[in-house]
Amino acid sequence: MSSLPLAGRRVLVTRAARQAGKLSQGLRALGATPIEVPVLEIQPPESFDALDAALLALPAYDWLILTSANAVRALVDRAARLGAPLTHPAGLRVAAVGEATASAARAAGFSITFVPETYVAESLVAGLVDRTSRQRILLARAEVTRDVIPEALRKAGAFVDTVDAYRNVLPDAAPDQLLQALSAGIDAATFTSSSSVTHLQVAARAARVPWPFVGIPAVSIGPITSGTLRESGWEPAIEANPSDIPGLIAAVAQLLARP
Repeated sequence: MSSLPLAGRRVLVTRAARQAGKLSQGLRALGATPIEVPVLEIQPPESFDALDAALLALPAYDWLILTSANAVRALVDRAARLGAPLTHPAGLRVAAVGEATASAARAAGFSITFVPETYVAESLVAGLVDRTSRQRILLARAEVTRDVIPEALRKAGAFVDTVDAYRNVLPDAAPDQLLQALSAGIDAATFTSSSSVTHLQVAARAARVPWPFVGIPAVSIGPITSGTLRESGWEPAIEANPSDIPGLIAAVAQLLARP
């Protein structure tokens, strides 16, 4: 028998196919078998009009807030298609919701002014409220997302423009893949965002699978995702701390490690 702590454990990974690597690799390193059922697929927004206008007006903003690496990639790709490669305007300050987002932004040529200590929207807001009064802010995000950031900053006196940089949609294959995964057995389900919760619930409904999954603990990446799980009727068994992929892997290990 393997001495690895998660040997023989099968863990559901719900991230988008191109983003599952780091989580799956970390689970494999501990002996687990990641069962990838992507419930998120990144697609362009319904319209590029608002995004294009924001990119062309980027030098007029005081702050750019980036909520995910996907948002960074969307901005870079769209700017290239406009024939105006993305550059960091002088005077623009950039906030990233987490270190992975910050790394993607730095790779795109941005200098990062602020990353919150905990990688959740509320922490980002807490760090920006006193810095952004009367400031003009551009928030690039997914088309369907929580409104914690713009609402709170507007209340604090900031002028916030939000643009849809991309959409998260449910892949057509997700319901069938979910049925196969559950039939083979799952020891835990991981959730990396509120969207992963809501999309998996839709996939379960399409596959006619009871929600929450009977006898399968949910592992949440952070408090926002945990809140969405609870709203859906599934109490998280454990929550990652810190709220990032290494923290999520550690939470899985804490929950499922063999004695």
